[in-house]
Amino acid sequence: MKLTRFLKNGSPTPGLFLDAETILDASGFGEDWNEAFFGHDGLTRLRVWLGEQEDTAPKVKASEVTLAPAIARPSKIICIGLNYAAHAAEGGLEPPAEPVLFSKATSAWSGPYDNLVIPKDSVKTDWEVELAFVIGKHAKYVKESDALDYIAGFAVHNDYSEREWQLEGTGQWVKGKSADTFAPFGPFLATTDEVPDPGNLQLWLERNGETLQDSNTSDLIFPIPHLVAYVSKFMSLLPGDVISTGTPAGVGIGFDPPRFVEEGDVFELGIDGLGVQRQVATREL
Repeated sequence: MKLTRFLKNGSPTPGLFLDAETILDASGFGEDWNEAFFGHDGLTRLRVWLGEQEDTAPKVKASEVTLAPAIARPSKIICIGLNYAAHAAEGGLEPPAEPVLFSKATSAWSGPYDNLVIPKDSVKTDWEVELAFVIGKHAKYVKESDALDYIAGFAVHNDYSEREWQLEGTGQWVKGKSADTFAPFGPFLATTDEVPDPGNLQLWLERNGETLQDSNTSDLIFPIPHLVAYVSKFMSLLPGDVISTGTPAGVGIGFDPPRFVEEGDVFELGIDGLGVQRQVATREL
């Protein structure tokens, strides 16, 4: 299944992509794609409901609606830094000996086609295409061998970052990662059966038609099972929580001279089997 959400009368409404253009309106299921849904075996229940209602439930055209973030705002967004060797190298850093964790404020949650809003006073906003996954059940002290059983699905995430705020001041990276609209998620969450090998997915990003990032998740330093096990040592992962696995080389700060987001820039990015995002950069007034 490919879970999504779209705006109906201004409110996020749960849906399911049936094909590239057709979204089934799943409001009749009676639940949003949130912590309670994932935590109470929602995917299993949804499959049963879909089998019964697919023919009769209302449909909309994807091109005629505005997509919201593919799932409801999670309790937390945990990101992995420097998880591609080439990305570490472009920053002049050695690959880390263990995963680098940082959080991203959930108020950054954004739809896959929403405008990117460059924050007031920002001059170093940057892009980062990433594979993200959603936790499907409470996870704590998970073994790597069991890790994939805790994942509900996979999606595209653009981990926008303000590099001056992230790197040049004191404190933690969260300051540069958490501006409004800095976490576009979607266009859908593909359940694990839709993604047979998340460790071999091509991911890419274009800025104004120029390809800047083009890599494969096979280049991850720390693969997905290791990330689930590692993060769950330090905190409980709740159903619906998002872990973003890191970005490959090609971010703006890695160029010489660095290149950063400018008003009017158009970003398109995608991952094999997980759809495409598009954002236009605007500036906060």
